[in-house]
Amino acid sequence: MSDKEHGSGHGEGLLKGLATTFKTMVTPAHTQQYPDVAPELPPRSRGVIALLAENCTVCMLCARECPDWCIYIDSHKEEVSVPGAARARQRNVLDKFDIDFSLCMYCGICIEVCPFDALYWSPEFEYAEYDIRNLLHDKEHLGEWMASVPPPPAHDPNGEPAKEETTAARKAAGPAAGAGRAAGPAGGASA
Repeated sequence: MSDKEHGSGHGEGLLKGLATTFKTMVTPAHTQQYPDVAPELPPRSRGVIALLAENCTVCMLCARECPDWCIYIDSHKEEVSVPGAARARQRNVLDKFDIDFSLCMYCGICIEVCPFDALYWSPEFEYAEYDIRNLLHDKEHLGEWMASVPPPPAHDPNGEPAKEETTAARKAAGPAAGAGRAAGPAGGASA
């Protein structure tokens, strides 16, 4: 087979490549002047991990699942008296919650496994330090990041309703709706 049967010459690919290179050379670069101009981040970008300490029950799931072991948690037990209960109950009280961001690899596993929504992604990314020891953030410092956590996205109207919504709708319908459903097939069988 000759080159004419293939439909292209030897130099056509080379010329296309050189044209692309020349076009890139003459196009001006668009450099973001970062320290002077803040970058436009995507809406749900990951920056630093924020802590809502009120939601933390000290279940330790985040610390156990962390592949880098960069989360340090301490707590103590506190007795809570419940009116009408036979004895006082105990609950864990969070004393220390530290994340060492010099070890963290920002995988987000701690946020995913938290069953009580105590950890969130904040889009803040400007927390560099001159000393690596200052990258150990305590619960007060992690709590300050909560101010920048964006609200959750709106529920997709075409998606499935949340489990909480369907449970609330069933409770609002009352036991009569549930009894009618249960009695319907039995009533049809006896008739």
